[in-house]
Amino acid sequence: MSVWIAFLLTAAAGLSTGIGGAISLFTKSTNKKFLAVSLGFSAGVMIYVSMVELFASAQQYLTAEYGGKMGLLYAILSFFGGILLIAVIDKAIPEKDNPHECVGLDGEALDECRRKNNLMRSGVLTALAIAIHNFPEGLATFVSALQAYEVAIPIVVAIAIHNIPEGISVAVPIYHATKSKAKAFWLSLLSGMSELLGAVIGYLILMPFMSNAVYGIVFGIIAGIMVYISLDELLPSAGKYGEHHLGIYGLVAGMALMAFSLWLFV
Repeated sequence: MSVWIAFLLTAAAGLSTGIGGAISLFTKSTNKKFLAVSLGFSAGVMIYVSMVELFASAQQYLTAEYGGKMGLLYAILSFFGGILLIAVIDKAIPEKDNPHECVGLDGEALDECRRKNNLMRSGVLTALAIAIHNFPEGLATFVSALQAYEVAIPIVVAIAIHNIPEGISVAVPIYHATKSKAKAFWLSLLSGMSELLGAVIGYLILMPFMSNAVYGIVFGIIAGIMVYISLDELLPSAGKYGEHHLGIYGLVAGMALMAFSLWLFV
């Protein structure tokens, strides 16, 4: 298959995050119930894909390289290494209360300002995690697309389908924090375009060095990052809007949608 067609297929899969981002254009910033469900939904997407797809892939790659027992150990260490990495990054990011935005506020106005900053932080961290996740995914899509159409098309369609809820998970908190539909859409779109970046860098630099061990470690780290963000940022943010059970319903719905999107192309 042509290299350019492989690049185009990879870009198409990544751009589908923009479809999820576009959903934010039809929401109202005052609808706290929708926000709680959406944040829970985002967490469900990330937790399910991390524990069922990414960790399993990490174990598979590392087991192929190091055997069953040691491969699983390295997958576990990669997973918790990802949690440690994002925890350090989270600690290094400035506090949630932006003094330039919240100065002089008190009462409900101060609480609302803090909630918006909290949502913005969640959205940015989610975009970062999904961009990192999509990078090796783009490399994998590109490599499969170079082999044959019958190999590439199902993979591209499957990735495009499960990138849609990932786009939602980025766009919703950004939109509700900034009330900017443009920012929500473009940031969700950019998080998916890291797939194309993965393909380009993979083609130019990484292909000679990629191995089962490298793939496994990367997937394990990404899984840890996404689980941490879900538990530390997304679900607590849903609870702060006073809709704990709606957040849990969203969590289950996100898991279910991701499960069936993966199942379609087993």
